[in-house]
Amino acid sequence: MATVLSRALKLPGKKSPDLGEYDPLTQADSDESEDDLVLNMQKNGGIKNGKSTLEEVQDPDSEVEVEVTKQRLSESVPDGYPAEATGSLEQKAASSLMPYLRTAVFLLTMVISMILVLVCAFLIPCPPRDLHNTWNRNLGQEAGGVLFPLELSDVNGDGLPDILLSFTALKNASVLGVSRPSVTVMALSGMNGSTLWSSHIPEETRSVQCKGLTLTAPSEPVCLVTGTSKFLSLLHASSGKTIWTLSPAHLPSGTLAAPAVMLPDLDGDKVGDLVVLAIGETQPDLCFILVSGKTGNPLGGPVKYSINGEGKLIGPQAHITSRGAIYILFGFGNVQAVALRDLFAQARNRDSFPPVLQREEPEWEKRRSVNLSELIDIYSGGVEFLQMVTASDTNCSNLLITTKHSLTLLRGEDLEPRWNLELQDIHSQPAPGYFNADQTLDFMVQAQSNDNVKKMLVVDGKSGLSVWSYDLPCHMQESDALSVMTLERKSVFLFWADEMQPALQNLEPGPRNKHPGLHHLYLLHPTFPTILLDLTNVTDTVTASAIGINDLQKDAFYITMTTSPTSENQPGLLLVSKLGLRWAMLTQSRMVPLMETTPKVSRGEVRRFLSRLKFIDFPHKF
Repeated sequence: MATVLSRALKLPGKKSPDLGEYDPLTQADSDESEDDLVLNMQKNGGIKNGKSTLEEVQDPDSEVEVEVTKQRLSESVPDGYPAEATGSLEQKAASSLMPYLRTAVFLLTMVISMILVLVCAFLIPCPPRDLHNTWNRNLGQEAGGVLFPLELSDVNGDGLPDILLSFTALKNASVLGVSRPSVTVMALSGMNGSTLWSSHIPEETRSVQCKGLTLTAPSEPVCLVTGTSKFLSLLHASSGKTIWTLSPAHLPSGTLAAPAVMLPDLDGDKVGDLVVLAIGETQPDLCFILVSGKTGNPLGGPVKYSINGEGKLIGPQAHITSRGAIYILFGFGNVQAVALRDLFAQARNRDSFPPVLQREEPEWEKRRSVNLSELIDIYSGGVEFLQMVTASDTNCSNLLITTKHSLTLLRGEDLEPRWNLELQDIHSQPAPGYFNADQTLDFMVQAQSNDNVKKMLVVDGKSGLSVWSYDLPCHMQESDALSVMTLERKSVFLFWADEMQPALQNLEPGPRNKHPGLHHLYLLHPTFPTILLDLTNVTDTVTASAIGINDLQKDAFYITMTTSPTSENQPGLLLVSKLGLRWAMLTQSRMVPLMETTPKVSRGEVRRFLSRLKFIDFPHKF
């Protein structure tokens, strides 16, 4: 009805008397006024006495409401305009206001949301910038003692490796303020460096081992702590609480000479066992003790040997041959081996063996007949380091033997040398990693070249030849190189040296080195062998370092333990630091060209390449 009335008001004309519709033929004769038009429409049945046809069928109850509504509309309608026309105008006005109303509601909602975001931003404290990429933790005054490689293992279940360490600190005694040493085993969060747990032990610590232990259920991570005298204890990795401790009575005349070695299950309790090496008051007297991984009790008596050798203690380490035979490698300046089945037979005083000790290795056993003893000679002469290196062409690890003057790789099956490299003044353990694309482990070696200059070189794992080398200034001694593998099956190598200038410089000591006490951490990637990345620098002495992997983000981080230089008779401060590798490479690294290349490598190219790097863990490197 409103539509009909609207048309009637806009277009002058007459309605057909029969159909009640607009007749265009009468438009020329439509000189009547608007009042006559309305009367004609009422006469033709369009509107009768202000009522439409539909309104006539309304129920009696609604007639009262209709009359009241009409009366109100008639009061507000100006003279000369019908009520229906005014209602149509009001409807148009209301519909034209709807877009403005929607816009106002939308803007009001946006303003309220922005206010809430700003309030939350000011009320909720944000973590410090780069908290998870870098942090430093001061552990207080360090009182010397044995420093061992850092152990990284996830002990709190957050998916990020945590740092386990032990140190001897000075604590004030209650009498006269006298300081006394206190040995602490501590677990630090790999996320922010906070203390997860700490435990005091009665003697200095030789090692903390958490990786690869099968001494309890797989769902319960544990850590094995070996002391420097008679302390051997298994701890819960999540809390530091003791599970068992080896009784000192089982070591009446000897002390623990090295960290314990993991073994398969020997006593049938479905838990891995241990072997420890104890040394007497005189060097030739040593003994092996088999220890139950479940209870910490000895599996039989000690097995004693008298050996000859001079030099650094090597091992003990467990080696499994291609046939599954297990040998324990050890020595003083040399490498010897004893079959685990022989140790078990003497410790338990019986000839029956568990299934894991049923196998023998003929290629190793034929070397026994040379000296007609239970010990097998592997290598003699000034051995400094012994490493088990995974071989790509066999299921048996090879043996990498490092002396002061050479590097030798022995085949694990028959102990025959694969290659030998003569190199003077090797002073640290080689770092295995993938430099070439042949999927064979290569080795980064550090050797002293001249005074305050060291030679860095990468040795090819197949041929034993040097594939990369460079001389760098370095005043820091005994700093191990490390490597971490990428998703492309190549490794990046990290090592410490003194400051290097971007341009080519000679390495003779002189005024070029403005900060002789500043040590820099450099990164080498095989894709850019003519470039080093300077990641960070420290003035303290680096005593230990390790690399952890963030599996979720495919990132890596570098953990450093340093001691600050102090005056005479004053202990230094022990500091543990974390550095995210990807963050350091992209935000604060300095590119150091080693030589001129054509075409020249730009920093943008290096940066784009580094931004795509993904780091992964490689637990079977050794």
